Amino acid sequence: MNIYKFELKMLKSSILIWGLAIPLSLFMYLAFYPTISADTSAFDALMENYPEELLAFFGMRPELPMSSLPGYLTITFGMMQIPIAIQAANYGIAMLSVEEREMTADFLLSKPISRTKILISKFLASFTSLTIVNIAFAGATLLAIQLFKGDATIEMNHIYLLLTTTVFFQLFFVSIGMLISVSVKKVESVISYSMALGFGLYIVFGLKSTVGTGFLAYLSPYAYFEPAEILINGTYNLVYTIICSFVIVSSFVLSYVLYKRRNIHSL
Repeated sequence: MNIYKFELKMLKSSILIWGLAIPLSLFMYLAFYPTISADTSAFDALMENYPEELLAFFGMRPELPMSSLPGYLTITFGMMQIPIAIQAANYGIAMLSVEEREMTADFLLSKPISRTKILISKFLASFTSLTIVNIAFAGATLLAIQLFKGDATIEMNHIYLLLTTTVFFQLFFVSIGMLISVSVKKVESVISYSMALGFGLYIVFGLKSTVGTGFLAYLSPYAYFEPAEILINGTYNLVYTIICSFVIVSSFVLSYVLYKRRNIHSL
């Protein structure tokens, strides 16, 4: 039994849906930029009417006015991080809980296949699916920038760096999702957990930006790879990158240990 191929086949529809929805959404958002750039002074005056706290909640910075291409990309890319997080969390939570939920655990575990191989094969299938969506998202972003930037200038090296953050972002939510799936007795609804995780951590990031409470930044991956920070400085934050890497590795290790020891319930 080739679990990797089977899991990848089962994710085919999901890859198609997410692989179209996320890139096309960003593409359409960026398609509005030429309209905004046509009258930047009027748009900046409009944005001044909004409270600073509200703009900060969505990751906006004074250094990057929304009428500029980097500023507009900051908020659009930040909005796309939410569905990216939900997809990754959804895969992570479903990866190890689907067998119990659909009553197929007996069939899978009765085969001469170790739990280690099951776990690795399922993870690789999920990661392959996320990578396909990630490539489509990066391609749509670069294409949209070239088509709609007009006379605006933007540092492309910063864009490339920003796009690479999606890999870490996806791995964070996949690993946390896996940990949740082996920690909860039985996951009845995957989408409930994944949406709560994706939106919940974004709200934590928004509160950090709004109220200026520094410790909240350590709790949300949205703060680790904040688009505005990367577009301004063109570098990763070393502390946040280390924290993110630690969370990913420790979550994978804990998930593996708990899955090996888990008493799988089926029928």
